[in-house]
Amino acid sequence: MTIQTNERSATRSAAGPALPVEPAVVTTRSGRGALAILRLATGFIFLWAFLDKTFGLGFSTPAERAWVNGGTPSQGFLLSDGVVGPLKGFFTAIASPASDILFQLAMLGIGVAVMLGIGLRVSAIVGSFLMVMMYLAEWPFIANGASTNPIVDYHIIYALSLVVVAVLHSGDTWGLGRQWKHLPIVRRLPWLI
Repeated sequence: MTIQTNERSATRSAAGPALPVEPAVVTTRSGRGALAILRLATGFIFLWAFLDKTFGLGFSTPAERAWVNGGTPSQGFLLSDGVVGPLKGFFTAIASPASDILFQLAMLGIGVAVMLGIGLRVSAIVGSFLMVMMYLAEWPFIANGASTNPIVDYHIIYALSLVVVAVLHSGDTWGLGRQWKHLPIVRRLPWLI
């Protein structure tokens, strides 16, 4: 992926001196494709987590612990031995049926939005927050077997991927991002981009 930038230019305003213009960033076609693949893969991670925890597809959630069979997706994790460190009390305290619903809605919403290429800013914020919370729940700063790297693990990579696909408007390639941006509500509320 190569990124080319135009030199900083200036335009003259009717009122006076030249005003600086931000450089245009142009990503190559192959770069746009790579970003779209990153977006689709990242979105699928979240969508798959929702599906596996909802229906117990047997990968990380066995059928008997599926949400549809009475399982508790967030409580199962928050009340487990996997949550360690000084924030364990906080995470134990927020474990509830409401946390199950919010977690599952977040996983579904982030997965669908990112795969469609819409609402990437909101998805990046919510998804990054969720990933940082999960990172802190496993408290990787001590050798507890949950992490092989105390600074950067998969939660951080997923959060960064969400930020990259949002900032670089990757929903415009192989997604509905361009159409989404032209909706009247999105034009009125650009944070929905």
